[in-house]
Amino acid sequence: MAERISAVDPAIEVVRVRADEPIDPDLSGDVLVAMPGAAAAIAVLAPRVRWIHVYGTGIDWLPPEALAAPTLTCARGGAAVAISEFVLAAMLAFEKQLPELWARSEDEVFTRAGLGTLDGRHLGLVGLGGIGAAVASRARAFGMSVSALRRHGGPSPVPGVAPAGSLPALLGRADHLVLAAPATPETRHLIGAEALRLVKPGVHLVNIARGSLIDQEALRPALDDGRVARATLDVCDPEPLPPGHWMYHHPGVRLTGHLSWSSPAGVEPLTRALLENLSRFVAGSELLGVVDPATRY
Repeated sequence: MAERISAVDPAIEVVRVRADEPIDPDLSGDVLVAMPGAAAAIAVLAPRVRWIHVYGTGIDWLPPEALAAPTLTCARGGAAVAISEFVLAAMLAFEKQLPELWARSEDEVFTRAGLGTLDGRHLGLVGLGGIGAAVASRARAFGMSVSALRRHGGPSPVPGVAPAGSLPALLGRADHLVLAAPATPETRHLIGAEALRLVKPGVHLVNIARGSLIDQEALRPALDDGRVARATLDVCDPEPLPPGHWMYHHPGVRLTGHLSWSSPAGVEPLTRALLENLSRFVAGSELLGVVDPATRY
């Protein structure tokens, strides 16, 4: 990493700060690259820098001191391709009954029928940022109709995506409901008991955003009575869940360990976002992925 930063500008001095070691009281700089798991160190260093860049997309884990920085950016959309492919895989697995369809004996090979399809199904998206837009474009290629609820108005970045207007309107239509919104005080438990009363019966719920968007205890009865046919959850609250938690064993839950971002590219898209912003910072140009501390997105 240090070599690639030097390639942007040899004059940049890189200082590595370990989160588990005392911080030099005289240490300051222009830029702080904030890595997950280092919140305590970030709280100390945030007042000493001009710009904080989060090496990822979500900022809900940052300490308040970071939100007060003169400039805060993130690698928005850096993992959008990988996450959108994960969502499409989850939706296809739901419709095609995978892995339940796998035959375990000769008696099972010809006993299943009635597989679903994405063609003609309706996708409801909560959030139409980089990830939501990537999901929408791929869903449209499968023949799905798509509506999206977004914080700001304006035209959709993806042709053919309709504005939802309201959360109830979105919930009532969606065959697949995908959560791709940031974790903020406003989105906490957005999908709770009231929302789950409004969903289209048999909906497939996919969360690749943050676990806090779903009231997990309200989700359980919705799974039990079939209002939610399946919940594909790459995130949960807390992470990891405590041993013995009901979501590990519920037949309607497909739980993965916050890895929908994973791809052969690894963290390279996040690194490229950092290097691009460093180049812009050195040149005095506008930075990408600027976070509004008021909305936390």
